[in-house]
Amino acid sequence: MKKSVCLVLSGLALSMFVTGCGNGDKKEQASAPAPAPAQEAATAPAQSASPEQAAAQIVTGKVSETMDATGYTYMELDQGDKKVWVAMPQAKVNVGDEVSVIESMRMQNFESKTLNRKFDEVIFASGFAPGSAPAAAGETADASGSFSQAVQSAAGDMSTGGSGKAVVPFSELKVEKASGDNAVTVADIYAKKAELSGKPIALRGKVVKVSKNIMGKNWVHLQDGTGSPMDNTHDFVVTTSEVPEMDEVITVNGVLATDKDFGAGYVYGVIVEDATVAK
Repeated sequence: MKKSVCLVLSGLALSMFVTGCGNGDKKEQASAPAPAPAQEAATAPAQSASPEQAAAQIVTGKVSETMDATGYTYMELDQGDKKVWVAMPQAKVNVGDEVSVIESMRMQNFESKTLNRKFDEVIFASGFAPGSAPAAAGETADASGSFSQAVQSAAGDMSTGGSGKAVVPFSELKVEKASGDNAVTVADIYAKKAELSGKPIALRGKVVKVSKNIMGKNWVHLQDGTGSPMDNTHDFVVTTSEVPEMDEVITVNGVLATDKDFGAGYVYGVIVEDATVAK
């Protein structure tokens, strides 16, 4: 009888963990927020298609309007019967260009603070479809390049990022880097993962999500505007006993751990546990 009770309690604890700590669950439902470039204040959560659907979608149209914002190009494409807005890594396009792009995901009611504009829907694209890039765009925006490969890799295995499928969508922001010898940006952490593993780091970022009291810890997502939303290297997670406020800019200190497996499919490529928080 005693053994049965323990088993029931253990199962309940695991169920609560899987339900509450969605940040990093490789088996999370497809309705979870997906990474999206240039999201600053979307009024609705991001919804993504399955990786297979996302990889297959091609969007074609004639550029009727274009503008750049923080490393991304926004294009209005005229498809004859309708017009759609597309955002993709910055590329040179001109009004009148016929383009085809590879769709990654769509977001409704999307607001860009940089452009000071709200869109009913934005299609986020990983790049131009092979052979369809305008001559001015060059090779950097072609889907055959490394950027597209990173997107396809992320779609196939979202655990490459620090928090797996449940990373918080990219926020278009800029946070000043922390001071000191151990100071890093979110992009630094992912780029220098092997070098920084097991070493103390100091990261200054904006709190974009807090999951409280999971396994006795608070799980905090931080972003500083660096990293790529297409391979989940824009969102970094720390655990701490403290409870920072949403949208608060804080500095966290702790030792970087890599490839941390918490069991039940919760694998973090990079994470800081038991971080100290300073405002």
